[in-house]
Amino acid sequence: MSSPSSSVSADLASIYRAIENLVARYAELVDDGDFTGLGLLLANATFSGGGAPVHGRNAIEQMFRNTLVIHDDGTPRTHHVTSNIAIEIDERTDTAVARSYVTVLQALPDLPLQTIAAGRYRDRFEHFAGSGASPNGTSIYGSSEM
Repeated sequence: MSSPSSSVSADLASIYRAIENLVARYAELVDDGDFTGLGLLLANATFSGGGAPVHGRNAIEQMFRNTLVIHDDGTPRTHHVTSNIAIEIDERTDTAVARSYVTVLQALPDLPLQTIAAGRYRDRFEHFAGSGASPNGTSIYGSSEM
């Protein structure tokens, strides 16, 4: 039988994992050129990527379509490497902050694989119990800045 503290610990672990998965899924969708998927993933988010912040599925999807160059293979030919993720959860305010480094690599037919961008992600999240949007009924909303 689990104690209340182990239940809270399991809940926090699932929130940490959901945030890690969201950060990883974002990179995967960008590298795949799946802007529809990005819109779905970030449907309740505000995204700041260097320009004016955008909010909601359609605006985020359109921002990526307008910003990234898509090649004949349907991708931007990028590879995002996200590292050193640090997550801080504030149970009192039902929020979390994640910080990580990102390095973006790209290879083109006439250029070798090379770093084209490097920076930091600073993400803020709110989670709402009972929404069923991700593990343990935790829905993660956030914003990202690079």
